Amino acid sequence: MKIYDEDDANIRLVAGKKVAVIGYGSQGRGHVLNLRDSGVQDLIVALKEGSVTAKKCAADDIEVRSVAEATAWADFIVVLAPDEVQKDIYKDHIEPYLSAGKTLAFAHGLTVHFGLIEPRDDVDVVLIAPKGPGHQLRALYEAGKGLPSLIAVHQNATGKATDLALSYAAALGSGRAGIMETTFREECETDLFGEQAVLCGGVVDLIRAGFETLTEAGYAKEMAYIETLHEVKLIVDLIYEGGISNMNYSISNTAEYGGYKTGPRLVTDETRAEMKRVLKDVQEGKFVRDWMLECQAGQPNFHAKRQIDAEHPIEEVGKRLRERMPMLIQGKKLVDRERH
Repeated sequence: MKIYDEDDANIRLVAGKKVAVIGYGSQGRGHVLNLRDSGVQDLIVALKEGSVTAKKCAADDIEVRSVAEATAWADFIVVLAPDEVQKDIYKDHIEPYLSAGKTLAFAHGLTVHFGLIEPRDDVDVVLIAPKGPGHQLRALYEAGKGLPSLIAVHQNATGKATDLALSYAAALGSGRAGIMETTFREECETDLFGEQAVLCGGVVDLIRAGFETLTEAGYAKEMAYIETLHEVKLIVDLIYEGGISNMNYSISNTAEYGGYKTGPRLVTDETRAEMKRVLKDVQEGKFVRDWMLECQAGQPNFHAKRQIDAEHPIEEVGKRLRERMPMLIQGKKLVDRERH
């Protein structure tokens, strides 16, 4: 994988463009404020009529226009609306106003890779995907640092698509941390798999199962919460700082040995086989088709599951503990970094 830094990018390229960002949620706000601070002067946000987010734009002194007006005006259009609404936004408010030579950018490859959006062939189509939430993108930029980003090119109509994507990513501050070149397919499929099998599916269900196992065995809910949810952050921080080996070095010998003994009992050959089935569902588009059908139906199963999870006992005890003991949010030192 090719990795670029600030010296490989020319921020003046995007600074000389008229840039429209569609959406002003966490990611959109981070993009816009970082772009402005990097010298992009012709910069607007596109929102649907009546959006309450317009007040946030006003507070940040950012001009707001409709998506259609923004598309007609801009040279560089960045689609940061949720995946499930991008197809309709593109069809009704972007495509009729898009003209040759413009750049259409995304922060996730789903709608383009799986054919929900099929851009006209005389525009550049690029991906700039910061690897973290918008508030972190902004905070690191303000601290003089950066959040790594992925870039990819789906269409290079002008011959300058890669340079423009690099310029935009550098304007976000990502050149300070690393800009990695990938493809729409690779970004989209690895991202969906990682979310489902590890980050938002695997880890969360493992936490709940651990909590339920302890409480069903008669242990206090508070102890179960601390041991299966709260301390996850301590371990993840160690892994983030220096990898899995660093985490193993930092914890106790007992914890390390227990991990070696028990991890393979939980992540079995069947678990790995199921992961391959999950990946196949992603690669073949089954997951995206299911999700789009769910959205067309008004997301009934999605909202029902969200409500069920919100009512799980781990949420009640967690809320109570965090209110009573704010230090839980800050974490506590449970590792011995000097044991060797």
